[in-house]
Amino acid sequence: MQNTALVITSIAPPTNAVLQIYAQHCRQRGLEFILIGDVPSPPDFALDGCRFYGLDEQRELPFKLAQMLPLRHYARKNLGYLLAKNHRLIIETDDDNLPQDDYWTERADQPQGHLLTNTGWTNVYRYFTDINVWPRGFPLTQLHDAPPDLSASVEQRVHCPIQQGLAHDQPDVDAVFRLAHQVPSLWFNDHAPILLGTGSWCPFNSQNTAWFREAYPLLYLPATCTFRMTDIWRSFVAQRVAWTCGWPVMFHAANVWQERNPHDLLRDFADEIPGYLHNAKICALLEDLPLTDGPANLGANLLACYEALAREKYLDASELPLVEAWLCDLAASRQ
Repeated sequence: MQNTALVITSIAPPTNAVLQIYAQHCRQRGLEFILIGDVPSPPDFALDGCRFYGLDEQRELPFKLAQMLPLRHYARKNLGYLLAKNHRLIIETDDDNLPQDDYWTERADQPQGHLLTNTGWTNVYRYFTDINVWPRGFPLTQLHDAPPDLSASVEQRVHCPIQQGLAHDQPDVDAVFRLAHQVPSLWFNDHAPILLGTGSWCPFNSQNTAWFREAYPLLYLPATCTFRMTDIWRSFVAQRVAWTCGWPVMFHAANVWQERNPHDLLRDFADEIPGYLHNAKICALLEDLPLTDGPANLGANLLACYEALAREKYLDASELPLVEAWLCDLAASRQ
C-alpha cells in the first residue's frame, strides 16, 4: 500500500470513531489521508494522521475547480482526488465504512477473476449472495434477470485500474430496496472477483473503490445531479471510457462493513428518482457514443460523455466547464 492516498469527504467531528480508525491505520502504514470538508464541518478540525481541508483551505488550492464546485455537495471530493494525484493509487471510502484487516493489503492492478463481456446489465451482488439484492443504481426493470452462469468460466488475470469492493452489514442498496424490505445485517460470501468488460454494465459507488493512476481522469464526480446519483453516473461514464482502453472494472469481495449513517429514506428515494427513470437510457446513450480508443484519449472521451449527458438534459450545461476545469487541473498537477 505504499504510495497510496486515502480520500474521504465528511462533515463529522474529529471524534468520529471511523475517522479515527482510518487516521490510525494511515499513520501506522505511511499512507496519506486526505479529508475534504464542507459547510457544516467543524472549523477547528484536527486529527493526527489526517490532513483536513476546510472550505477556506479549499479556496486557496491551486485548482480552477476549487472556485467552481457547489457547496454542500459530495462533488467537493474531486478536490481530494486532485490533492492525491501524484500517488500511484487512490483509495476512497466514506465515514461510515469500517475497514477489515484485508482492506490494507497490497492491491494488484492485474487481478485474477471471471471476465464477463457483452452481458448487458449484470447484477454482481448475486455472485456474492443468494439474496435478491442489487446495487444502488441498478435498473429496476432488470432485477429479475439472472446473472450469467460462471460454471464454465476460467479465472484469468486482466489489467483493471478501477476496482470496487462490496460492503458487509449494510450494503449499498437503493431506497426502493430499503423501503420494501427490513434490511438485515447482510454479510456477503467470499467469491472470486468479477471483471466486467466491454458491453457489461453494473453501477459502482465511491464507498469502497480503488483507482490506479492511469484511470485518474475517470474519478470526476459530476456536480449538477443529486447526491445519490453523482457516484453512480460517474461509474457509468468510467465504465464506458474504460472500454476504450480494454479495461474491465473489478468487483471483489467485501473488505469493509458499513455502520450506516442516519438516512431519510424518502429523501433518498426522491434523490434517486432520476436514476430509476434514466439509468438504462443513460448507459444506452453512452454505449452508442463514437469514442476514440486508447488511454491517450481518456480526457477527450470523458468530456464527450459529459457533453452527451448535458445535451440530453440529464446534467445541466454548467457541468461542462467543471469537467474542463477538472481536466485542466489534473494535467497541470502532473507537470
